[in-house]
Amino acid sequence: MQVIVFGAGSLGSLVGGMLARTHDVTLVGRQAHVEHVQRDGLQIVGAIEAWLEPTAVTTVPDGSFDLAVVTVKAFDTADAADALTRCDLDAALSLQNGLGNEARLADALECPVLAGTCTYGARLLGPGRVECTGQGEVTLGPPDGGDSAVADGVGAGFEAAGLQTTVATDMPRRLWEKLAVNAGINAVTALARVENGALVEGPAGGPARQAAIETAQVARERGIDLSDDAAADAVERVADATAANRSSMLQDVDAGERTEVDAINGAVVEQAEQPVPVNETLVALLRAWERAQGVR
Repeated sequence: MQVIVFGAGSLGSLVGGMLARTHDVTLVGRQAHVEHVQRDGLQIVGAIEAWLEPTAVTTVPDGSFDLAVVTVKAFDTADAADALTRCDLDAALSLQNGLGNEARLADALECPVLAGTCTYGARLLGPGRVECTGQGEVTLGPPDGGDSAVADGVGAGFEAAGLQTTVATDMPRRLWEKLAVNAGINAVTALARVENGALVEGPAGGPARQAAIETAQVARERGIDLSDDAAADAVERVADATAANRSSMLQDVDAGERTEVDAINGAVVEQAEQPVPVNETLVALLRAWERAQGVR
């Protein structure tokens, strides 16, 4: 496959690097990272060890690609979609956090857009160097559910590159479960400044589980079959499996950068028909921090 990865940060570099073991991959990222990859290649360390030489650029090139993998922050989705209109695409796959990314991409792109989740842990150590902090799985499929020949083809391509991949027909439920996990883990770890494992046992676990339960309640209001227990259990399962990880939102706070709280906990608040006080509190606190940092 000819693959373009838009948003070659931590996750984009890891997934793009792994795909480059089999496919022709172009990474679109920031200048320092791109220059290092152009000069010395991309190094993956940690749970996966590899050295690859994907193409790396700072802007989307002209040409045709079988697949665009979008891994930018949710607040940059519109810009990513606009940039990707400059090339010809057969399909696009969002591996982003939050709700609504697939719809924003589909509004701009003239190709099928797939939804995806990814549980591989990734941390960008510096230009040209990414750490796999834990092996996981990519799940992908049509955002509205059902079967898709496009999804089958993309899934086969991911599997061929050694990425554990599931092609799913129930992506709406999986996206809401992912939202519940992110709502519970990301905001709480970012505010408490703790690694994911602190949510398994200890005082931070309570608000994390409750944020997930509120998310499940909103999902059911939207006709998605996600129980409170399933959402809370998913938070505990993921936090335990990624105990040593610093969540993406905590990494944003560490770096003094804008978080994805609007697309995660903010999406829960926005779509709720009944009060969701834990998510409302998490959103207010993180937005206050962003304002104080001058990134909002």
